[in-house]
Amino acid sequence: MPAPHAVPADYRQHLEIETPEHVVLDLEIAGIGSRTLAAVLDLLILGTGFFAVAMTVGILAGFGLTFGRTGALLLLLGGFVAGNGYYILFEGLRRGQTPGKRLAGIRVVMDTGHPVTPGAAVARNLLRLADFLPPPYLIGTLLVAFHPRGKRLGDMVAGTVVTRDRPEEAAARPRQPALVQEAPSIPELDDEEFRLLGQFAGRQADLSPAARVRVAAGLAARLVGHPPEPGQSDLAHLLALHAAELARRQGGLSARGAAGAGTRFAAQKRERWDAFERLADRAARQGLDRFASHELPDFAARYREVAADLARARTYRVDPATLSRLERLAAAGHNALYRDERSTWRRLWVVLARECPAAVVEARAYVLLACLTFMVPAAAGFMLLHERPALAAELLPEVMLQRAEAGQSRKAAGQGYVDVAAEDRPLIASGIITNNVRVAVACFAGGIFLGVGSLVLLAFNGLSIGAFAGHFANMGLLDYLLTFILGHGALELFAIWVAGAAGFLLGRSVVAPGDVSRADALVASGRVAVRMLGATTLLLVVAGMVEGFISAGGVGLGTRLGASAASLVLLAAYLGNGVRARAASIASGSPAPRSLAGS
Repeated sequence: MPAPHAVPADYRQHLEIETPEHVVLDLEIAGIGSRTLAAVLDLLILGTGFFAVAMTVGILAGFGLTFGRTGALLLLLGGFVAGNGYYILFEGLRRGQTPGKRLAGIRVVMDTGHPVTPGAAVARNLLRLADFLPPPYLIGTLLVAFHPRGKRLGDMVAGTVVTRDRPEEAAARPRQPALVQEAPSIPELDDEEFRLLGQFAGRQADLSPAARVRVAAGLAARLVGHPPEPGQSDLAHLLALHAAELARRQGGLSARGAAGAGTRFAAQKRERWDAFERLADRAARQGLDRFASHELPDFAARYREVAADLARARTYRVDPATLSRLERLAAAGHNALYRDERSTWRRLWVVLARECPAAVVEARAYVLLACLTFMVPAAAGFMLLHERPALAAELLPEVMLQRAEAGQSRKAAGQGYVDVAAEDRPLIASGIITNNVRVAVACFAGGIFLGVGSLVLLAFNGLSIGAFAGHFANMGLLDYLLTFILGHGALELFAIWVAGAAGFLLGRSVVAPGDVSRADALVASGRVAVRMLGATTLLLVVAGMVEGFISAGGVGLGTRLGASAASLVLLAAYLGNGVRARAASIASGSPAPRSLAGS
């Protein structure tokens, strides 16, 4: 008799999820090798892009074309957006794949197997800063190597996993040839359908005639894929169907006939699978948006057929290569169909204008804690330098001492802390925005380390600013300094506090997750924290524009006061919009995030 297929030892990591079709998908977790390959490919793509731009600028400059401040501005903004937005945009908008991941055959998906959401893409990539520590990427590498699902810190917060995503790989493996001898008949029902028929056949004689007809009609309605012969009653049809299936299983799925049944099943279905494989590969490359209207129902029907075939293949004990191919085909179809369709510009506006400030309002206790973490060291630094001026030479960097020394002569000359020429202000504003966003991301990412990273960054920055202000006060220049920060300071400081509060939120989920698992608490907190960081970025953009064009523009005190008042009104209106959005969410019955709802 044919020997049963030997299942080789499998040391790969797997993730099992149940689809809405009640079929279990076995996704293979991408290992450290494929993820490293994808990372190297993405770095090469980014590096090549930067090199091409630099070479283009150099060649044009050789022909006498200069870009001046506009070119420097574009390079600064382009480099910042590319370096920080490359992974977020590709993973969030291109179904979990950067170009490097696509070439390596891997994809980011949610823990549920669904396509990664834009918010999750933001969370997992902003945490790259924490995974990178200590350089180069030691924490992230160790976690990918030893975590049961290959998760780095970013994946833990975002609730994502990285899986293999090449259905054609399994198809490329050598397929076992079909048996020459006539294989036994193949079962046509899955295990659940066969179990229901067996129960009915065993108990139908004990039912009354009316009950027997009623139950038979209900069971026949569930087996719409197996219609009765013309003129055949439901009862006769079900009993005949059970008898035929029992005969198939006694011969087809015995130890003697299992291999033949599985092989014949695969041979009969292979053309259908090949056709769906081509559609799945097209969907992975182009998305379902490129499908014609008549192709979408066909794709969905073929996916359901493949999902059903996967369940039957497990019942028929097909060979491992065929089973692996079906699992990858079903996973590819599932990933294409069950994606988030809300990634539109309107959705982005709703998130920024309503959900982001609502998250800040929801986390107001953490924002207050971040404010105190900043202000207490700031007050201590101010008092320390005010009481012991000699410490300035030891504690403050040389550039700060030089600015204070220059401040006396600038103040006497009627000049401000910074006076930038009009043509340089766009470049200055861009530099301020990019620097402040980097600081905010660091405050957020540091929270994953039990909240300590956020605490240290907030406290250090507060202490530094307080000490700097104390030194200026000792030199009679405190009003000179405050005049400079008057226009943008409120928005900038509040935004940094919000970023630190988002980090505290992550740290709290790790230390005290409450009545949910630590993993679930971290994912829930990550969703709120990412929205808080969205509010931070928006506020920092406005603050950077004010600082670059007004605070550093040599304008009068009245204009600075007006900018400060306008920024406070803007902040109040923004948070007020968050209050209304949160109230509407509560009124509609939407639950508060578990991470903020208390232990």
